[in-house]
Amino acid sequence: MKRIITLVCLSAAASHAQNTALTLYNQNFAVVREQIELKLNKGETQVAFSEITAHAEPDSVILRSLSQKNTLRILEQNYRADPISQNLLLNYFQGREIDFLSETNLIKGKIIRGGHAVSRYPDPIPQEEPIIEVDGQLRFSLPGQPIFPTLGNDSILKPTFNWLLHSDREGKTDAELCYVSGGMSWEADYNIVAPEKGDTVDVIGWVTMNNQSGRTFENAKIKLMAGDVEKIKPNGNSPRRLMKAASSYADREEPAVSEKAFDEYHLYALGRTTTLRDRETKQVEFLRAANVESQTVYIYDGLQIDPNRYRGWNWANIRQERDYGTQCNPKVWVMREFKNTKENGLGIPLPKGRARFYRRDTDGQLEFTGENLIDHTPKDETVRLFTGNAFDLVGERTRTDYQIDTSKNWIDESFEIKVRNRKEKDAAEIRVVEHLYRALTWNISASSDLQNKTSSDTMEFRVTLQPGEEKVITYTVHYSW
Repeated sequence: MKRIITLVCLSAAASHAQNTALTLYNQNFAVVREQIELKLNKGETQVAFSEITAHAEPDSVILRSLSQKNTLRILEQNYRADPISQNLLLNYFQGREIDFLSETNLIKGKIIRGGHAVSRYPDPIPQEEPIIEVDGQLRFSLPGQPIFPTLGNDSILKPTFNWLLHSDREGKTDAELCYVSGGMSWEADYNIVAPEKGDTVDVIGWVTMNNQSGRTFENAKIKLMAGDVEKIKPNGNSPRRLMKAASSYADREEPAVSEKAFDEYHLYALGRTTTLRDRETKQVEFLRAANVESQTVYIYDGLQIDPNRYRGWNWANIRQERDYGTQCNPKVWVMREFKNTKENGLGIPLPKGRARFYRRDTDGQLEFTGENLIDHTPKDETVRLFTGNAFDLVGERTRTDYQIDTSKNWIDESFEIKVRNRKEKDAAEIRVVEHLYRALTWNISASSDLQNKTSSDTMEFRVTLQPGEEKVITYTVHYSW
């Protein structure tokens, strides 16, 4: 005959979690893995385990015995995520009369509606004020501090897993608990510092971890997963499911953060255990590279099209619209780029994050010169970021001729592009980008400068301007269809 023992106290059934390991994803979720000790009967045992996060995904739970001598199965799992709070008790006693302690005395009040104070993950709950009836009148606020009757042993103080477990033998066993939880995330930040002159930079990378899970993790081994891991987003009350999980952590001596390829992604492991407290943001340096060769690139893309103007147009009408693509963008973009190679002092997969650029002034102080986001960048690839518009470089783009023959399906279009360098001392190379957008078949019938075809509908001119110099580029393109 099977024995069933209901365990109310956590310590009677399962010890506190130990050997905790976390894998944080930069999509606001994490995989939690920890070792717990279970005291089991032969047959069925009920266990309550409350050392979990407030955003645990119950359908992601994996519980397995670490002993080969013991077979452990979860027959039933109940997840309770509404620990005792004032709002919960107001709803629990809805329709009943309780005491409220005012500044001077006790007031009897009937709870008509308990109300909600905040939204709850993952499903939003509209904010509602409680409604209390006092002396036959309704109040949309509490008349004082509510005093609730004592609740039974079924009440919980923290989110809890209630398991009905089956074991083929009696005794204590070590088990591994693994589950997915929301409320945790990480991101990378890069500070890129340039000297007063030149483009050789120092790159400092930070990992920022954010814990809003409702639980503190003591002395946890932490990994960070970088990559675009597919994760189903919540839809109504549907649980979120993990598509890719991390392997268990292996102990070894490491630097502050080490990196390795994992599946189609990259794992970054902190070299030492750390405590990640609830509602805490923690930062760890994971990259420091000096004398990284970089380059400042100036790009003039003079085409400016208002998408709202042509919304709903078909391609045939857009192609033959005389004024399409004739608006001018006068700004010259400033791009910063560097190669992520070992020879350049880097050569590791760079997780996506914010990159901030600084340059030292003549007095030695750092001045902020722009920022942007980099995507996940493998080693040996080039990082290129837009950091702003050049102040002293100006572009001007004008269409000078337009001819169309709809009976023979061709268009001739001519442009004049002027770029000016208003710097006092420094020369500048500007890459002038032009888009050939009226038809798939085109050829340049006339051009003042040598152009480079960079794609099926894009070409580029490269011109070097001395201080105070202006350069004029002209070309004619012939389209046919």
